[in-house]
Amino acid sequence: MNCLWCDEEIHVTIDWTTIAMPPKAQPICDTCAEGVQELTGSRCRKCSRLSTKRVCEDCLWWEEYLHGDDSIEFNYSVFPYSNQMQEIIAKWKYRGDYELGYIFRESFLTHYKTVFAKVKDAVVVPIPLSDERIHERCFNQAKMLAEFLPLETKEVLTRVHGEKQSKKSRHERITSNNPFILQQNLNNPVIIVDDIYTTGTTLRHAAKLLKLHGCPSVYTYTLVRG
Repeated sequence: MNCLWCDEEIHVTIDWTTIAMPPKAQPICDTCAEGVQELTGSRCRKCSRLSTKRVCEDCLWWEEYLHGDDSIEFNYSVFPYSNQMQEIIAKWKYRGDYELGYIFRESFLTHYKTVFAKVKDAVVVPIPLSDERIHERCFNQAKMLAEFLPLETKEVLTRVHGEKQSKKSRHERITSNNPFILQQNLNNPVIIVDDIYTTGTTLRHAAKLLKLHGCPSVYTYTLVRG
């Protein structure tokens, strides 16, 4: 097969080991994979930001801002927002190259099994797009990520159309109104899935709504920590 990013053919070395146990098909070549490295090193236990402290300054700010009543238990992210990751995300998310999402499938599933295995009876809720955004992009990248996980996906949130989050300043994001509407109450723990954690505002808006209507605990799982 060809690399999903550079389109070069991926060559697999054939020997007795690979004949006996064929390797899984790689979505990208080794050269491109070097630019899609997972987060490593010490990270904030609350938001996955690289930090030497157990809780980073951002999360301490949120704790003070929310008077200790944060709606999410923690966020876990798999990748940093490297230059190549930004390029891949832009082509996948904004230019409709759906197949690029499969670059992340194996890593997203592997980290889920490590981090969220002890969250019992959970369901996955992807962050929704507004109808207008779906029309522009043709698919919801958060839903695609959610479907990589071995849990029931419930699309219980809808979204009011508004300005793109990427166009807003940090202050504008944090002080924005909750754009979500809950269509169905959930009594299970929830893992909210989205592509990028930036300020955490969008995720907290969704989590707050779920908790106000019966959800006992909310975790967030994102592909990238911005």
